[in-house]
Amino acid sequence: MGENSEILKEYEALSKEIKHHMDLYYNQDEPEISDYEYDQLMQRLKAIEKEHPELVTKDSPSQIIGGTAKREAGIKITHNVPMLSIEDVFNKEDVSAWATKVFAKHADAEFSCEQKIDGLSLSLRYTRDESDGKLHLTLAETRGDGLIGEDVTLNALVIPDVKKVIDLPYDYLELRGEVYMSHEDFEKFNDTQEKLGKKLAANPRNLAAGTLRQLDPEITKSRGLRMFVFNIQDGPEEIMNSHCGGLDILSKAGVPTVFHKKCTTTQEILDTIDEIGQMRDELTFDLDGAVIKIDQTRWREDFPAGSKYSSGHIAYKYPPEERVVVMDEILVDVGRTGKLTFTGSFHDRETGKPARLCGTSVSRATLHNQDYITDMKIGIGGEYKLFKSGEIIPKLNGCVKEPSEVYVAPKTCPICGSELIREADTADIRCINPTCPAQVTRTIAYFTSRDAMNIMGLGDTLVDALVSEGYLSNYSDIYKLKNHRDELIEKGIIGKEKNTDKLLAEIEKSKENDPVRLLTGLAIRNVGKSTAREIMKHFDNLLDLSHVTLDGFLSIPDIGETTASDLYEFFHDDNNLRILNEMKEEGLNMVVVKDENASDKLSGMTIVVTGTLPTLGRKEAEELIVKNGGKASSSVSKKTSLVLAGEAAGSKLTKANDLGIKVIDEAQFLDMLK
Repeated sequence: MGENSEILKEYEALSKEIKHHMDLYYNQDEPEISDYEYDQLMQRLKAIEKEHPELVTKDSPSQIIGGTAKREAGIKITHNVPMLSIEDVFNKEDVSAWATKVFAKHADAEFSCEQKIDGLSLSLRYTRDESDGKLHLTLAETRGDGLIGEDVTLNALVIPDVKKVIDLPYDYLELRGEVYMSHEDFEKFNDTQEKLGKKLAANPRNLAAGTLRQLDPEITKSRGLRMFVFNIQDGPEEIMNSHCGGLDILSKAGVPTVFHKKCTTTQEILDTIDEIGQMRDELTFDLDGAVIKIDQTRWREDFPAGSKYSSGHIAYKYPPEERVVVMDEILVDVGRTGKLTFTGSFHDRETGKPARLCGTSVSRATLHNQDYITDMKIGIGGEYKLFKSGEIIPKLNGCVKEPSEVYVAPKTCPICGSELIREADTADIRCINPTCPAQVTRTIAYFTSRDAMNIMGLGDTLVDALVSEGYLSNYSDIYKLKNHRDELIEKGIIGKEKNTDKLLAEIEKSKENDPVRLLTGLAIRNVGKSTAREIMKHFDNLLDLSHVTLDGFLSIPDIGETTASDLYEFFHDDNNLRILNEMKEEGLNMVVVKDENASDKLSGMTIVVTGTLPTLGRKEAEELIVKNGGKASSSVSKKTSLVLAGEAAGSKLTKANDLGIKVIDEAQFLDMLK
């Protein structure tokens, strides 16, 4: 009884965890773990189910696909042919066993072995147009939950690989393919996002999924999606009998089809799996494995794989890519808070070039801190296993050959030469010189950023140039740039007269910002936007903070000892007070304007907004929370008081239910404010 109880607990915990990751992957396009880690969880679940089949229900993760159709991306469509998943196997013995089972029933069976592209599935329906006798695209639909998807026809029409017209003499044809994004287009998107100071996409698959669901087809068109057809869902017998034969007919008609090879023996299947695996380094897109399908489609139903999976298919998943690299250099940098960061620069031991992992070249990885460096025995000449966590972030995975000497962090700042300190009870090493050039550039750039003073046009590159030329050494210098207008135009640091005046106007405009933005921009450790907002609820003027004692800061809700200490030190530093007073003299707003409509109706409450609300935008709802004394949070935890949920609320709603946190709708929320 005790053993069964433990198994049941493990099974329930696994089910809950897998469903959470299903939601993140299929619905949120924001996976937290790699495919490999997810597969390990699913394998363990299936192993328990094999021993205890009585645990399996129709809602078990092994029985569902995991996606839900997203209302905001288009009209829901019921699939003519269910778009099911393919059962995964993780070693070649399982591939051989499956092929043996097929041969035992159909000795002359043949197989298609093809690339499994890491993207998202799309079904295309074509209907014969009597005006020209050709097949015309009439509907494109995402997979959704496998039974119901979304109509994304307008977006599909702007994907170059999606044929609008196919010259084949059929009345109807339904194709299924994989939409993906090339590494080049992915990197181009992230380069643009970085320049604009916006959030970077995690990986090509997530970005492709989000792009296909855009409401504006022009955005979809601009991001360069591609597609390969890998299956014929429905059509005449001529094209359906042989899977490879059908793909060849499509290919001759100009339809881009997935790489596929017909195999007649188990060994040919295994060899083709290796062949596809070797392609991964050279492909311009990501692979998720190799798919093996029975070529004679009429025999597939003889090999059912359950309600979740397509019959007559399996997918071989390659183990995570790993390379051995040699450490060439350890780079040390100083962040805006003075914290030292460490980056390892290395080359592939075999090729002498950057390591190729998951389709990209990797020559650097973060080394975190001195404790990590010591534990991993990292030093010049050392050899280390390298992999990509979640197939995205390069990480070292153990020492293969120790260096002659393990790296030790410098005793003085590599930028300004000041003495470094290691903070008590942490692994962080910091430069505490407030005039350190590295900190000056980064702190000023943060001060001008969107979440702080929001000075459009004064980004990292320009701040760095103005610091280098001696125009900026602290925040107040920003507001003295107007005194150097002619000189700046002559030197062309900002640009010609028009650009210089435009930036100076933005700087003048920022003087009107409320003190919350100003406090945020001061880059005090542990004081972000939400903390700054909470602090300024209790003061009429930003400069009043210079008269607050340590205990006074501790009395502010949600301010702990560390943050209180950081605030006290900042506002009792003579240099900081001098800069603040200079900014006051330059005309910056220090006075808190109290909103007459504000209240304390939500005082003491932490509220998370999730999903699509009927009338309020998410930002609008969060502003109402703050305006009425509450705290708007982006994540659900035990400290959350309420969750304000709309349609398609996703994993946050699930977590709230699991934690027993009260969930309200928009109407209930607005009633609380009356």
